[in-house]
Parts: sequence; structure tokens; C-alpha cells
Amino acid sequence: MKLGDPSLDHVRLFIAVADHGSFGAAAKAMGRAISAISYGIAQLEAQLGLTLFAREGSRRPVLTADGEGLLAEARGIADRVDALLAKTRSLHAGQEPALTLVVDVMVPGEVTAHVLGEFRRMFPTCALTLRIEGLGAVAACVIDGGANLAIGGPVPGDHPALERQAIGAIDLIPVAAPSHPLARPGIAPGESRSHLQLVLTDRSPLTEGREFSVLSPLTWRLGDLGAKHSLLKEGLGWGNMPRAMVAGDLASGALVALDLPEKPGAHYGLSAIWRRDTRLGPAASWLVDAFRAGLSLR
Repeated sequence: MKLGDPSLDHVRLFIAVADHGSFGAAAKAMGRAISAISYGIAQLEAQLGLTLFAREGSRRPVLTADGEGLLAEARGIADRVDALLAKTRSLHAGQEPALTLVVDVMVPGEVTAHVLGEFRRMFPTCALTLRIEGLGAVAACVIDGGANLAIGGPVPGDHPALERQAIGAIDLIPVAAPSHPLARPGIAPGESRSHLQLVLTDRSPLTEGREFSVLSPLTWRLGDLGAKHSLLKEGLGWGNMPRAMVAGDLASGALVALDLPEKPGAHYGLSAIWRRDTRLGPAASWLVDAFRAGLSLR
């Protein structure tokens, strides 16, 4: 038996009747005549060589076993076409079909998670790639063209390839395990230089050689903030951490804030960063505003 080629309209009629439970309800929902719905379903059944709805002995059509088996496929076809049309409308409106976003490891994870959750709701057709980097590696991803937008910390302000917009800051505070010698009160000036400091190191040459609140000549330089966090809790050194990241540890006593005379804590400024030779589209512009709003609440 040679099968026909069902039209998308016939597929949508099939789904509508299954969802609404009758030809009349489907006709009302689709703004069609009942006869048009009935005729369309009959055509689809003829093309497929299958009976999709049992009509005998009931005023309401009931899905047959074959109909049940094909309904999921029909929904998949309709969903994919809807996604195609939605993305086409977005392209006509100037929305980016895809974005690569780089976020500084210092940005609170709750802020990033909330923003990206809203992003999926607002821009369901934009394919987003997320990267997490630290220090100069954030901006480096934008400079080399690997990312469209970055939310990052300090970079050289006069870099010719970059455009920047300040969007907020986070607090960095010096912390250590409660057993650490610097955790006691009355620390003398310069005493911090005698103890190992754990420092987040830059994995890019962009800010290579720049130091951020480094006091001690004794350092372990780590490329991962999570590893630094774990070593601090083990009492292996002291170091600056984002206040939001260690709030739970401070509350539980796993870490303590250090009262050092040099006050090495700081505001870590964050900016939206993109290339000067590009223009931010609607989705990227929304991300800039959303991160600014999220950081303002911290």
C-alpha cells in the first residue's frame, strides 16, 4: 500500500481532536467548521491507511490503538515546526539565534542561575553556551571571538578590542579556618606575610602579573575557586573569597573572617564586556540588564 504525504494542517487537526475530545470542540478552538475538521481527519486516515479515531457507537471520537501510537509523533512534528517558526520570527526581529556567555567565577552562583532561568523563559529560541572563567580569562574569551558577551572583573581599561559597562561589584573578604593562627584577635601589622596565602591565579596573559590583594610572599596559586575554598576550610592557608560564597561557612563556623590590619578585602568590580566591533542584540542586552539587577540585590 502506498502511503500519502500528510500536510502539517492535517497533523494539527489530528492533535486538536485528540486534545479537545470532539470534532466540534476542535472546530471551535481552531476557528473551523465541523465539516472541515471531519473531512481533514478522513483525508489523514486515508493517507496513512489507518483509522485514528473510533466513531461507531459514540458521539465522541475515541483514539484507536493506532491513533494513540501516532499521537506522540504528531506532537513532535508540530512542536518542531513551532520552534522553527518561533526562531524565524526572532531572526526577523533581530534576535540572536545563539549566544556564548562567559561569567566570572566570582559572580554568585545564585545570581547566574536566576538570570539564566529567566533567560530561558524570555528567549526560548536562543541557543546559549555558558562558560565559567576567572580573572583575565573572562575577557580573553571575548577578545579571541569565542564569546559574544562576558560578565567579568578587572581588565585593562584601554584594551582596544573591548567595550565595557560597569554593572556592579561583589565583596571579597579575607577568611581562614578557625584553627588558623591569623584567626585569633590582635594580629600585628605584617603578620599575614608569614603565612601561606591562597591566591586565584590568572589562566590568561591578559592580566598576567597583576596582583589582587596579595600580601604574603608565601603563596599557592590556584586556577579554581572551588579548590581554593576547599583548601581554606582544611586550614591550609588564608585568602580572599566572595562573601556570598562563604556566607554559609561563616555562619556554621567552618571559616572565620580575618581582622587583618592591612584590610586586604576589596570590592571586586564587575562589568559587561563585549567586542567593540560587534553590536549587542536583544538577548545579550537583556542579559546585561538582568545581571546588573541581580547583582544590585546582593
